[in-house]
Amino acid sequence: MSTPSNGRTKPHEIVERALELSTADGCVVIADEESSANLRWAGNALTTNGVTRGRTLTVIATVDGKEGTASGVVSRSAVTAADLEPLVRAAEAAARGAGPAEDAQPLVTGTPASPDFTDPPVETSSAVFADFAPALGEAFARARAGGRELYGFANHELVSTYVGTSTGLRLRHDQPNGTLELNAKSPDRQRSAWAGRATRDFKDVDPTVLDAELAVRLGWAERKIELPAGRYETLLPPTAVADLLIYQMWSAAARDAVEGRTVFSKPGGGTRIGEKLSQLPLTLRSDPAAPGLESAPFVIAHSSGDDASVFDNGLPVPATEWIRDGELKRLTTTRHTAGLTGLPLSPAFGNLILDGGGDKSLEEMVAGTERGLLLTCLWYIREVDPATLLLTGLTRDGVYLVEDGQVVGEVNNFRFNESPVDLLSRASEAGRTEKTLPREWGDWFTRASMPALRIPDFNMSSVSKGV
Repeated sequence: MSTPSNGRTKPHEIVERALELSTADGCVVIADEESSANLRWAGNALTTNGVTRGRTLTVIATVDGKEGTASGVVSRSAVTAADLEPLVRAAEAAARGAGPAEDAQPLVTGTPASPDFTDPPVETSSAVFADFAPALGEAFARARAGGRELYGFANHELVSTYVGTSTGLRLRHDQPNGTLELNAKSPDRQRSAWAGRATRDFKDVDPTVLDAELAVRLGWAERKIELPAGRYETLLPPTAVADLLIYQMWSAAARDAVEGRTVFSKPGGGTRIGEKLSQLPLTLRSDPAAPGLESAPFVIAHSSGDDASVFDNGLPVPATEWIRDGELKRLTTTRHTAGLTGLPLSPAFGNLILDGGGDKSLEEMVAGTERGLLLTCLWYIREVDPATLLLTGLTRDGVYLVEDGQVVGEVNNFRFNESPVDLLSRASEAGRTEKTLPREWGDWFTRASMPALRIPDFNMSSVSKGV
């Protein structure tokens, strides 16, 4: 195998060599070439920056036996040519030592090869911040002059994934992923406000705009208002809507619903597919080609689970409507669980988009509020009851009271208890759909586009003393 100038074996060649070494009945090899660049800052000054590179190789061996097909999966990082054979043998040994895989299916065939499969991986570098860094310096100067301190980080990743199989698939996907989180604090640390953005290349984010937004919020927080727990009309911003609906989709495996274990289970048997979940014309969908939210157009599964199967690697991922005009249309399935449940094949998703038909900005929704709460974001979200998908969590970095269309002050934080499915049924207004960064799940899922939602009676179950 040839090696590039940096001494590392080319990823497509390491995939080919691993497949050549395999003596299993079937083999899938996934090479993930990862690079990242980051900036961190505190107190209106940069603190650290760095660039990293890495490689992870996953070998999935399948072995046919009298009782069925078994699979063995082994992943290792920093793999070199010398590490290949031990890795392949370890996957084969794992397969031979395992019982038949419940999700066993023939390995995927027929997907056209990616034309760039043999090209070098794409890599990020500090150059991705060429325009962003000067703007960040300007934001520091403005914040300093305005008596506030900025904290946060910017991170950019590029992952080139190469998938090769013994059935002939040769697929490649390049996934950029950028996040910006900015937190503004008063010098006495008594007031705090947060804003975040997701981006593919940092060309569409301006930290000075975010700083100006945070300055307004810190101004709102100069007046403190204590409110008790209770149900309040509440405006959920896009970031909070994203966090709730991402968790909802993570809980939308068809098999679990058919077996009566989730909120999508129908009393008496079956699923709630076909049921009206919202009176608003809400459409929840995923689309690998969605502009600005592009994701892998084929299945990349490093392990099997409720909504993924290693046997499905390379399977095309189509655009899918999970909810259409308020009606539940699909639940996630693998080929195995689609066969078990009799439901259509609907692979797991790489992005999530909610369209509600609204055109109002969050500011316009505030202006139309007689009395209610405006949230900034949610965090520490945890499941309480899977049967209803009841979630609990906390508000963070600013809850504001709105009266007669104006924000009149900051109130205390709350713990909430709500089910996102139930919230969809009670939502009375959806704003304009826009790209957003989920605050809670941003380490795992960033490609989301959501509207703000108005909830007439959001359940703030108790007062929280956290910030």
